[in-house]
Amino acid sequence: MVEGLKGTLYLCATPIGNLEDITLRALRVLREVDLIAAEDTRHTRKLLSHYDIHTPLTSYHEHNRKKKGEYLLELLAEGKQIALVTDAGMPGVSDPGAELVLPALERDFRVIPVPGPSAVITALVVSGLPAETFTFEGFLPSAPKARRDKLAGLRSERRTLIFYEAPHRLKATLADISEVCGNRRMAAARELTKRYEEVVRGTVDEVRAHFQKKEPRGEFCLVLDGNQGDADAMEETNGPVLDPVAHVAMLEAEGLGVKEAIRQVARLHKLPRREIYRAVVMEKNK
Repeated sequence: MVEGLKGTLYLCATPIGNLEDITLRALRVLREVDLIAAEDTRHTRKLLSHYDIHTPLTSYHEHNRKKKGEYLLELLAEGKQIALVTDAGMPGVSDPGAELVLPALERDFRVIPVPGPSAVITALVVSGLPAETFTFEGFLPSAPKARRDKLAGLRSERRTLIFYEAPHRLKATLADISEVCGNRRMAAARELTKRYEEVVRGTVDEVRAHFQKKEPRGEFCLVLDGNQGDADAMEETNGPVLDPVAHVAMLEAEGLGVKEAIRQVARLHKLPRREIYRAVVMEKNK
C-alpha cells in the first residue's frame, strides 16, 4: 500500500424497486467514486443511466467473488474509492458483499455505509405484525428437509421472523411453515415499491390459499408472527377449537386439496391420517 493513501469502500443502498427511492448522498457517491462494483452490471446500468451517471462499472457477484474480490482489494490498496452496490437494497445482506467488507477492514481500508432502502424493513412495517423486535433469516434452504429443519429451530422464536423467498419455492415454503410452525399470522410482500406491489396478509393457510389461486411472481419477503404461545393450538382467530372434520372442510374452502388438508389436520390434532380420512369420507357421504 502506498504510504499516505487509504482506499475507501462505500456500501451504497440502491432502490428495491422504484428508482426514486435513492438518497442524494448515494447519487453523489456513485458519481464521485473511481469504480462501482455491482452484483449485476446490466441492472445497475439502468439506475446509472436514469440519473446520468457515467462512473466505470465492474461486476462483483457470487460466481466471481474470490477473484474479483482480490482485484477490488488491490484497487483499495492503491487508494481508489469504490462503491459496492447490490441489485436492490443494502449490499452485504444475503449477497457476497459481506465477504468483501471483512478483508477490507482487516487491511485498514475505510468502509463507509451509505444507507437507504431495505426490503426487510419495508416489508416489516407494512405487514401489520409486531415490529418492536424481529429477526431476519435471509433465504431459507432450498432443500425441503433442510428447510423444515431450519424452521423447526425457529419454531419457539417469539420475535417476528422475516425471510426472503423466490417465487418458484414460495408454495413449498408456505406449506413447510404451516406444517412446522402452525397457522400463525403472516404477510407475504412482493414487488415492493414497484408497479405491481402486493402485500397479502392473513394466517399462513390463508396466504397459502391465495397463492394456490394466483401464481407467485416476483421476489418475496415473508413476515411471520413469532410464537405467541402454543404454536400448535388449533383455535380459529375469533372462534373455538375446530373438530378435525370441520378443520379439513375449512382448509378445503381456503383452496387446499383434501389430501394436504388431512395431512395438516392430522399433524396438528396429533391423530392418524387414516382416522381423519375415514371421518371426512363419512361426513361427505351423509
